[in-house]
Amino acid sequence: MKHQIVIVGGGAAGITVAALLGRKDKALDIAIIDPSDTHYYQPAFTLVGGGEYAAAATHHAQADCMPSGTAWIKDSVLSFHPELNSVKLANGESVEYDYLVVCPGLQLDWHKVDGLLETMGSNGVCSNYLLEYANYTWDCIQNFSGGSALFTQPAMPIKCAGAPQKIMYMAADHFRKNNINADIAFHTTLPSMFGVPLFAEALKGVVASYGISAEFKNTLVAVDGPNKQAVFDVEDAEGNKQQVSRAFDMMHVTPPQSAPDFLKGSPIGDAAGWVDVDPGTLQHKTFSNIYGLGDATNTPNAKTSAAARLQAPIVAKALLARINQSAQPADYDGYGACPLVTSKNSVMLAEFCYGGEVTPSFPGDPRKQRFSFWLLKKYFFPFLYWKVMLKGIEFNPAHRTYR
Repeated sequence: MKHQIVIVGGGAAGITVAALLGRKDKALDIAIIDPSDTHYYQPAFTLVGGGEYAAAATHHAQADCMPSGTAWIKDSVLSFHPELNSVKLANGESVEYDYLVVCPGLQLDWHKVDGLLETMGSNGVCSNYLLEYANYTWDCIQNFSGGSALFTQPAMPIKCAGAPQKIMYMAADHFRKNNINADIAFHTTLPSMFGVPLFAEALKGVVASYGISAEFKNTLVAVDGPNKQAVFDVEDAEGNKQQVSRAFDMMHVTPPQSAPDFLKGSPIGDAAGWVDVDPGTLQHKTFSNIYGLGDATNTPNAKTSAAARLQAPIVAKALLARINQSAQPADYDGYGACPLVTSKNSVMLAEFCYGGEVTPSFPGDPRKQRFSFWLLKKYFFPFLYWKVMLKGIEFNPAHRTYR
């Protein structure tokens, strides 16, 4: 098999790039390699876990999402051979290309927390990071009658760095409205509530308003579901670590995450396995006919759907420029967005670029929690994803530097 442009990954990034290219030039020979039967809108998983969104509305058949005219190779990638301009599939066949776009997302490493896989989805241990567990999150919240509720966040990078605490605020809002006494604790490997200082400081107020205990430099290492015990590596101010066990009645776990295993050790991955691209052009640093975007790259931006939405036009335009031998278009500035759900009717919309520069698209103080942003999160953003982004329609409101 050979195609002009081969895209590895049929998620948000891959589908959007293919759709954009197809709109610009219907003569392009494009193929997407992806084994999945189902396409998920993952940002809504948090709302499913909070009881505010139907699980059935978060996904469609992958076949219905494939852009018209794009070939779908329904298989997994086993290895990359950029010196031969080819990738090897799990079935043993090879696919050759003129240009390669790599965007398979990242993987969830549940196995890196001892006992987690054995108890996930039972014993009050839940997670919104897979749809099959998100409904159980809502079950845990609804059935919680008081006691200890733990929420965890592992080391970065992870997809949507705000998601581990969004569900915590939704749960806290539910407990408050139903007069349920809860000892809520946020155990995070990070030294602060968020990677962008402006929003980290604002989130301190949200945490305080719910009476949540923020436990920094705490890394979940083991879970004993039947005995309702969680074990953390806790680092003190001097960098010393000790293990601490904490009882829970319910616990929402964000699993450790990493580059997909088939990228680790490959010629196109960096030392950690992330696709090694220039942060501006998204072009591979070694192989000029390879581009990367989405969660699988080593660009220092937030791994969010909003980032993929702005990266996809950069890659599509760069490929068209290469094919047509024209000038390289503008670079990606690192834009990402995280709608920080702070209750069941309010959102703090965090938008930022490389270096943590705050770059809102809306007027006013971006730290303000707004009901209008909740409506964007629950209603407009899903519409934007399914009907605009995946259809190859560019939607890029100007974002400005906040002073």
